[in-house]
Amino acid sequence: MASAFLSRTLFAHRFVSSFAFNQKPQKLAPLFFKKPLHSWAFPSQSVYRRQTLVRSDMASTMVGSTSPFSTQSMSTSEPVVSVDWLHANLREPDMKVLDASWYMPDEQRNPLQEYQVAHIPGALFFDVDGISDRTTNLPHMLPSEEAFAAAVSALGIENKDGVVVYDGKGIFSAARVWWMFRVFGHDRVWVLDGGLPMWRASGFDVESSASSDAILKASAASEAIEKVYHGQAVGPVTFQTRYQPHLVWTLEQVRKNTEDQTHQHVDARSKARFDGVAAEPRKGIRSGHVPGSKCIPFAQMLDSSQTLLSADQLKKKFEQEGISLEGPVMASCGTGVTACILALGLHRLGKTDVPVYDGSWTEWGAQEDTPVATSTPTPTS
Repeated sequence: MASAFLSRTLFAHRFVSSFAFNQKPQKLAPLFFKKPLHSWAFPSQSVYRRQTLVRSDMASTMVGSTSPFSTQSMSTSEPVVSVDWLHANLREPDMKVLDASWYMPDEQRNPLQEYQVAHIPGALFFDVDGISDRTTNLPHMLPSEEAFAAAVSALGIENKDGVVVYDGKGIFSAARVWWMFRVFGHDRVWVLDGGLPMWRASGFDVESSASSDAILKASAASEAIEKVYHGQAVGPVTFQTRYQPHLVWTLEQVRKNTEDQTHQHVDARSKARFDGVAAEPRKGIRSGHVPGSKCIPFAQMLDSSQTLLSADQLKKKFEQEGISLEGPVMASCGTGVTACILALGLHRLGKTDVPVYDGSWTEWGAQEDTPVATSTPTPTS
């Protein structure tokens, strides 16, 4: 516990230090002052040249509407928004944008540093590894309700806000944070279709340095998590959670499902890892899969531009693997990140109650008493 506290303190120190080091002297003073999101400096109106709003399958009431913007009117049946839509609505005061980039350890990419180099204007940094359960050794497990509420409140997010989450790959870790908000009862959350790569490919501006407000909020979120897990008082809580247990599965629920088969189990890992012919990236984890589960690698939910496939294309993918969309489905992966991409795709198909096994294969494969199945790859002629 002490080491966790130290690591998060160092995170905040590096965040502030890195920011201060890269700023001109005259820009250091605002570091000590907070300002609300709607007062941030944004690119001039000339930058906002693309006025196509939402994708054609978003709520028609939002297209071309001249009424005041409100996230209350946004459709929650559709889990993604386009870069054009976000660009047109970026400066609305009840819209919060989060950079939730996270990468596999072997990629050797630092999401915080990349955020500071380039992010969508006004976006805040959401630390996937940091806003997590401090009582387990498993990576980025769901935090407690109190811890999540404290961290999100420190980021300046309220229940009335709409939240758009993106990442540096297109659709990857953003889906995890989309799922986290939904687990804690916040449905007005969407993933940016195509993420930062699509934003930049569309010619939209990025910020190349973190604002003083972003620095303070990211540090405050980190500190709030630590305080909750140390039993200390936190600042004002502006975000109230409503835990949705049906969206989260535990090891025991998955174990029971291997016998009862109440839910179709879909694994988002690569076919080689699922079959057990490729080693797991984390040491001490057996290779293979949960007996009775089926494999649909998360990449099959996306097209070449890393945007979510159409409903017809998604339906075909699941049906090809023998997944009936008429029955219950649950998802898992390596550490509970890419399983959320399966949940995102299933949400587009109207299945909004898909649980994710939070511990996923990292937990299951590390146990001594959990059954593991392997598959023999089909030989090529």
